Amino acid sequence: MKLYYYDHCPYCVRARMAAGLLGADVEEVVLANDDEATPIGMIGAKQVPILQKEDGSFMGESLDVVRYLDREGRLKNEIRPEIQAWFDNVGGYNTKLVHPRVVKIGLPEFETPEAVKYFTDKKEKNIGSFATNLDKTGQYVERLHEDLAELETLMTEGGAGLNGEAGMEDVLVFPILRNLTVVRGVEWPQKVMDYLLRMSEASGVPLYFDRAL
Repeated sequence: MKLYYYDHCPYCVRARMAAGLLGADVEEVVLANDDEATPIGMIGAKQVPILQKEDGSFMGESLDVVRYLDREGRLKNEIRPEIQAWFDNVGGYNTKLVHPRVVKIGLPEFETPEAVKYFTDKKEKNIGSFATNLDKTGQYVERLHEDLAELETLMTEGGAGLNGEAGMEDVLVFPILRNLTVVRGVEWPQKVMDYLLRMSEASGVPLYFDRAL
């Protein structure tokens, strides 16, 4: 199997972490962010992740990919309402911290100026000027600190996942947290930091601490 993805894409992290946690034999292939032809040729849309299955056919939609890789049902399926609410809340603003930074840290999908411009033009239509959002970093980080403190109260002691064993809660939350490691100056609660490091190691998805901006 092959997984086509962007490194910065949280939906792609869902598929990558599932493959890692489940020990699936998946070859990873990074696409250029401005490459529209390849994903459209595969699934009829410019979106990732895309899994090329054993029979050569292609599958899109991150949660469909996760469930396909987890056909044996090893991932805990329950998502607590409090975790869903946390995800919905932080999902409303985390891109204002992440998007202006990921184009600056040398990711493979942004190797060319054309790819950077493609991404910037598209995302600025949704979140506004990257420069303006960078100027508001302190405001967003203050809000994030409150949300990280709340998340810590929802975490179970021990085990790989947020609620003990690894499951769909982690598939939602870890990709958001992982991308936020690109933001310098975030004060991570100890339990959240421990979880990040533990899940990164278990899934094989690296963090961005070493190049945070």
